[in-house]
Amino acid sequence: MPAKVVRVEGEEDTIVEAVALAAAPFLTRGVELTELLGALVDAVVRQIGADRGTLYLVDGAARTVTSIISDAPGGIILQLGQGLAGTVAQTGKPVRVVDAQSDPRFDPRTDRATGYVTRSVMALPVFDHHGDVIGVLQLLNAHKGRFLDDDEIAATALAKQAGSVLERTSLYAELKKKSPLADDKRPRLAFRYNQIVGESEPMKRVYELVEKAAPTSATVLVLGESGTGKELIARAVHMNSPRKGKPFVKVDCTTLPESLMENELFGHEKGAFTGADRTMPGKIEAAEGGTLFIDEIGELPLKLQGKLLRVLQDREFERVGGTKTLAADVRVVCATHRDLPAMVQAGAFREDLYYRIHVVILRMPALRDRGTGDLLRLIEHFVDKYGRRHGRPHVRLADDATQRLLQHPYHGNIRELEHVIESAVVLCDGDLIAARDLSLPRPRTTSSATQPGVLLVGDPNLTLDALEHEHIRLVLKALGNNQSEAARKLGIGRNTLARKLAGLNTTEGEPEPE
Repeated sequence: MPAKVVRVEGEEDTIVEAVALAAAPFLTRGVELTELLGALVDAVVRQIGADRGTLYLVDGAARTVTSIISDAPGGIILQLGQGLAGTVAQTGKPVRVVDAQSDPRFDPRTDRATGYVTRSVMALPVFDHHGDVIGVLQLLNAHKGRFLDDDEIAATALAKQAGSVLERTSLYAELKKKSPLADDKRPRLAFRYNQIVGESEPMKRVYELVEKAAPTSATVLVLGESGTGKELIARAVHMNSPRKGKPFVKVDCTTLPESLMENELFGHEKGAFTGADRTMPGKIEAAEGGTLFIDEIGELPLKLQGKLLRVLQDREFERVGGTKTLAADVRVVCATHRDLPAMVQAGAFREDLYYRIHVVILRMPALRDRGTGDLLRLIEHFVDKYGRRHGRPHVRLADDATQRLLQHPYHGNIRELEHVIESAVVLCDGDLIAARDLSLPRPRTTSSATQPGVLLVGDPNLTLDALEHEHIRLVLKALGNNQSEAARKLGIGRNTLARKLAGLNTTEGEPEPE
């Protein structure tokens, strides 16, 4: 039987709180969206007293209604107005049916595909905060034979909660109506992991490996250029593993000096050094039972590589200044943009550690290799994300801005795209982002003899600054953004390189003139 609904002005209904609690553990980066939304639907089914439930999402661009939680093979895709769910999606009004088989709006194909017999149905629209229908919550076969008025009141409150949950996922941007330009190129509604946007073939290969690796305890090495989303994938491995209820702890090897790195990882005992007035656990202990994410492991000093190897091989370590051996119950995920085999050859990275972390390899594709479909999805996602964050929920892109974003090469990958869009959302006039609002470098001018995007010595249309900046960029890229090594190769001082990089960033941040 459904819980009794007592509606008190200014208070949340108890059953709404139950649904919010069911979804809360899943509203985190990297969890599978089917798990998140499945938990939401299961909570609604229990609270209302139904046999089963289905959540449909409304794809405004394709004008379809797609089941996310369903027993039908391959899911259910309806046109707006088709079936009871399609009717609710089109009208925005709830539907209650006592005998579905005799209702002309009922589509029996799903029952035929699953062998299930639908009798009573209650379907309710799921609205976003703008009042747009973004989904349909459908409950089947009430335990008491039919859905009553109290059930509809309760389920309406639950559908409102479902809308709030959906708005906090990375799916929300896909459910909103898109510009005509985006609609022409955007693939049909698709998703996998919350906060990880993209369904291109390179990303599907990454998802397949995450699905295989996550349930195991194998060490994972995530490779890819800076800004490709390596940490998000590391979180996906954790959140879809048996360790998801335990901590995910990050250590960034680029942010700490070598003298502090050992203490950061392993902790220290009281009296280990001057000022160590108490024992402090390190990140390995903080990740107990969970996942330790070592970002940019290529920057880990050689001295500490041996100690990390012991953690991976023997699952034990000592704190700095300590003699007691401690157990390390952690799953290690590493990431780097560096060429580790080349570092091994150069003696900068231990070969035995390389093979120890080289168990499962996830290669994150560069944004330029993911295609227009993923780029459009990411653009829409960030416009929606930062529009809501900065109090500008109605902001949208003009066609010239979309075209400009699609043409840019994104050497900084997703991180660069994200920063460009956040800046444009904050600085644009009104709710329309124009191309001039995008802090992208001016398109390069090349002679007819050159290929687009290629800078050639002797081209009279290019400045010395442009050639110098491009040379510095390519040298840095070849050396894995190691600025000290780049300065040595370029024959200049480290401080001189820093000044030139500052000038480069300033130039590239200038918006186009109107």
